[in-house]
Amino acid sequence: MNGSAVEHIPVLANTLAEQISLPPDAVMVDATIGQGGHSLLFGQSLNTKGILIGLDIDKTSLSKADDKLKNLVCKVILLNSNFTKIGRALQKQGIEKVDFILADLGVSSAQLTDYDKGLSFLTDMPLDMRIDKRIKTTAADIVNKADENALADLIYKYGQDRASRRIARFLVQHRRTEPIKTTGQLASIVCRALGRPGRKSRIHPATRTFQALRIAVNKELDNLEKLLVSAPTLLKKKGRIAVISFHSLEDRLVKNNFKLNEKENIYRIITKKPIVPSRREIQQNRRARSAKLRIAQKK
Repeated sequence: MNGSAVEHIPVLANTLAEQISLPPDAVMVDATIGQGGHSLLFGQSLNTKGILIGLDIDKTSLSKADDKLKNLVCKVILLNSNFTKIGRALQKQGIEKVDFILADLGVSSAQLTDYDKGLSFLTDMPLDMRIDKRIKTTAADIVNKADENALADLIYKYGQDRASRRIARFLVQHRRTEPIKTTGQLASIVCRALGRPGRKSRIHPATRTFQALRIAVNKELDNLEKLLVSAPTLLKKKGRIAVISFHSLEDRLVKNNFKLNEKENIYRIITKKPIVPSRREIQQNRRARSAKLRIAQKK
């Protein structure tokens, strides 16, 4: 069960295409290329002088993107790299400035169903949560080794769950008798802590705890901050950055960064309010429901 055949549907793809018009010889960076859905859309508008650079920490996703983009006429460069290293990655390719940076921060459907990644609370998997296997600390390491206060703080900070102290207490009580090794165990403990069965709630009770652990393991907010800080130095004049976020912590970082750069006369904010998916898109792709798109342009 290594990997998954699940097809990832790119979120807000048509909306992005309406908002971003690239010249045929543009240089674009898809900082989270995933399976290449968004990149295919933009890559089709590029000619032989255009360059598409795709970064991803997930080798399986990169392989799928490579297959999806193989017929594009533009130059395609795929790199197994975290987007925090975007500047260095471009420098190595001899590229100083780009026309467009795109970051879709969502976890793909394929990743959620990948047994080896251990991200799902609906299927019992080893409790891992590392998107990039080069990371040393797993979610199991955190829930079994962190003290109760640290666990509660983590769940509250990254999961925004008001019951974080109770959840942490239940986790610590459980691990005294046996280690928490699987996603099924973790989900069950959280459900007991909250007194709610998993499948009867509109949102699974373990959602926030799983989100918190995934963010912590993969250092998602720290990485996003680094991308946002480096973007202005990499964009050409009138170049654009578009970020699709999936929870309020990410969206707040993007919003505040764009506002700061606008105040300092570096950016012009294109989206005064975030663009969200239509009801039809959410019906077709339920994972799109929490997506928010923000776009800024370099002055």
